[in-house]
Amino acid sequence: MLIILTSERELENEAHEINALFQNGLEVLHFRKPTLDIAGYRTLLSQIDAAYYNRIMLHQFHELCKEFDLRGIHIQEQPRLDLGEKLEGYVENYNSKKFKVSSSFHSKEDIENCPVDFEYVLLSPVFGSISKVGYEGKGFDVTDLNEVVIGMGGINEDKLQATFDLGFKGVGVLGGIWNTVDALDSFLKIRETYHQVVKPKT
Repeated sequence: MLIILTSERELENEAHEINALFQNGLEVLHFRKPTLDIAGYRTLLSQIDAAYYNRIMLHQFHELCKEFDLRGIHIQEQPRLDLGEKLEGYVENYNSKKFKVSSSFHSKEDIENCPVDFEYVLLSPVFGSISKVGYEGKGFDVTDLNEVVIGMGGINEDKLQATFDLGFKGVGVLGGIWNTVDALDSFLKIRETYHQVVKPKT
């Protein structure tokens, strides 16, 4: 699974950039805009082609998932911890409506100890972050985990093989797309390398 996360910054012509990624084969977009309120979320979502809503996972304002009929919701680490004993019911509520649910983790132990089964989980940082200065990678080896673990942190086309060698079932890319000169060109290079790395062995 190749996941792209939206830039934390507000970008010029952002909906156009996102639509272009979808048009060129983006499977799943994680929609995360910490600086926007719910009205800002609605505005940007409404500018994205509705044909791609079934590929969008929402990080905040989960109630918009039903409003826009999106793919599902993502529960970030602190909100997951804050839910406490209510977590299982919260996840089941969305699953029962046929929405997907994923979550973020920063240690293997927390993944193993979590009582809830997510469609997949994001684990970071695998490598030193491209978008966060001083955010050093931990080189997690997840070959012993049964969960579908997606690696994040410092992922670009040069790190794909190493990520899958560590047992990850997919990658989440942020800085490797939005901190480059041309987001679409960077995505196409990553996507091409991704398919070379994960192609079935004959």
